[in-house]
Amino acid sequence: MAEYEPLFSAGHTACAGCPMPVIFRHILDITGPDVVVVNATSCSEIISSAYPRTAWRVPYVHSLFENTPAVASGVANALRAQGNDHTKVIIFAGDGSTYDIGFGALSGMLERNEDVLYVCYDNEAYMNTGVQRSGATPFGARTTTSPVGRVHHGKEIFKKPIVDIVAAHKIPYAASASIGYHADLAAKVRKALPMKGSRFIDVLSPCVPGWGIDSAITIELAKMAVDCGIWKLVEYENGNFKLNLKPGQRRPVKDYLSKQARFKHLTEQDVAKIQAQVDEEWKKY
Repeated sequence: MAEYEPLFSAGHTACAGCPMPVIFRHILDITGPDVVVVNATSCSEIISSAYPRTAWRVPYVHSLFENTPAVASGVANALRAQGNDHTKVIIFAGDGSTYDIGFGALSGMLERNEDVLYVCYDNEAYMNTGVQRSGATPFGARTTTSPVGRVHHGKEIFKKPIVDIVAAHKIPYAASASIGYHADLAAKVRKALPMKGSRFIDVLSPCVPGWGIDSAITIELAKMAVDCGIWKLVEYENGNFKLNLKPGQRRPVKDYLSKQARFKHLTEQDVAKIQAQVDEEWKKY
């Protein structure tokens, strides 16, 4: 039996407990080697491709925060112009590039329905550059640009609904996933991979230093976010919405928030506001 060699290798410099390399390894196990990865500036680029080393065992392009979807579109069209209809093009990007800096290029890629699978590993802030808040940062979270003091109490608006926004472009597939529910993530990658056109998966990826958590509980937290209803597992396939998991008895959001230093300043009223927001969102399901 041949020795298993992952297409995203050991030896990268990610933080202990970071689930982002786990996400990459699992997805590339499904795609196999016939793939081109286009990687936005992010934690993932820093830990995987610092010259002269690389953790990538597939063709790899590092692009900027703001133009990765445009670069991936060019790669996909170049392959098709060569008569190559089999090699997949995948973007791996963080939430800073996806929700904010690269959103214009992402929207353009989706509008053109380019043949690219876009995977956002969502750690809910600009972790690579010092834990600044992003459009993905949840309400109440402390970051270096959503500080806590007498006037401000962390981020004061709720997270951008990126999957709904992407799905509104009427692409073939848009979904959310969590590394805490690996089977669901794997099923969505397998479903999206053979499709033609733009596909998008947003994967929750807890950050050890940015969230202020123990490195041993990242996968547990990714699961807990789903179990308390803060993170929903959903998909839009050709415009048809599906809820993939409805917890029988949702855990209180306090269980999830209390394990993270970024929320330690929250008052009971703050927690109640977050719980009320989650409860209100779940009414439509």
